[in-house]
Amino acid sequence: MAGNTFGTVFRVTTWGESHGTALGAVIDGCPPGMELTEAMIQEELERRRPGKGGATSPRKEPDRVQIMSGTFCPEGCPCELTTGTPISLVIMNRDAHSKSYSHLRDVFRPGHGDMTYQAKYGIRDHRGGGRASARETAARVAAGAVAACLLRKYSMDVQAYTVALGGISAMRRDLDEICENRLFCPDNEAAGRMEERIAEVRKQGDSLGGIVEIRATCLPGLGEPVFDKLDGELARALMSIGAVKGVEIGAGFAAAAMLGSENNDPISPDGFLGNNSGGILAGISNGEPLIVRVAVKPIPSIHKQQQTVDIHNESRTIKVGGRHDISAIPRIVPVCEAMVRLTLADHLLRQLPLIEVQKTFQQHDRQNDT
Repeated sequence: MAGNTFGTVFRVTTWGESHGTALGAVIDGCPPGMELTEAMIQEELERRRPGKGGATSPRKEPDRVQIMSGTFCPEGCPCELTTGTPISLVIMNRDAHSKSYSHLRDVFRPGHGDMTYQAKYGIRDHRGGGRASARETAARVAAGAVAACLLRKYSMDVQAYTVALGGISAMRRDLDEICENRLFCPDNEAAGRMEERIAEVRKQGDSLGGIVEIRATCLPGLGEPVFDKLDGELARALMSIGAVKGVEIGAGFAAAAMLGSENNDPISPDGFLGNNSGGILAGISNGEPLIVRVAVKPIPSIHKQQQTVDIHNESRTIKVGGRHDISAIPRIVPVCEAMVRLTLADHLLRQLPLIEVQKTFQQHDRQNDT
């Protein structure tokens, strides 16, 4: 099955199914000598794992990660370091209830990939969606934690947060408040109203969509000029998340209603005076914060009756039931961070030879100045 590997230099392959024995990721191209421990990866997994605290998912998964290869603790070194060889990560499934899906094995659930998987492969894993399940994103978050370690070495930071849920929008972007509510919302007052909306929709047996914004800082001119533009690569990465149905960068769709004089970001001797570009011009990051937003669709598994057909193309009415989130938010937030981190890590490693050349020229210029 193709399409399971992401990246050119920093390459990540995810594997496993929602109701299989385990899932995980193999990372190839990670530089050697970088500190990496299971605890560092686990910290990220804790933010997306189902059933934690007040999380919306009834499924309880510990999501304990194991590093199976690619690290070593040299004698006298206090920590594990990457060796430059493939890093293999494994997460065991512990709380899969496959019997909950037995009544759905011959029907196509609306909003799911059942019909498309059947059409493409002639077979599908009906135990909770298989590879199409959001459970696959645990492997992405684990791999994204490794990418984050690389980005930190170059002072790059990626942070995602909820800016809309169920029609309620955050009015402020106070990043200090992101960790003060379980929805990762930078507006605590809006987060409270979002929680009320979640409770209301849960009683109705329905689900909610929303918008996640991702912000990245200290990008050193990443991206390629034509087909591998940074904005195109980010859109591809984020659209690969199952629940994401749209991506915009900077002003995004609002730019379509602007005049050129409004959309262009003025430039001063001190830098840009605006950021409608979202930190990218001509496919290359321009030093301003990268701002990306994704539209997240409502969870398709709902407790309401829906019309569909079965594998014999006979009309059926179903109620999915089972243990499902009301919204992909907040658990999709660290997934969005992970995909942006993987994209930036890949482009950073593509760019490093040029960055080293630039440092050489800068050192030469400083010597000449003296």
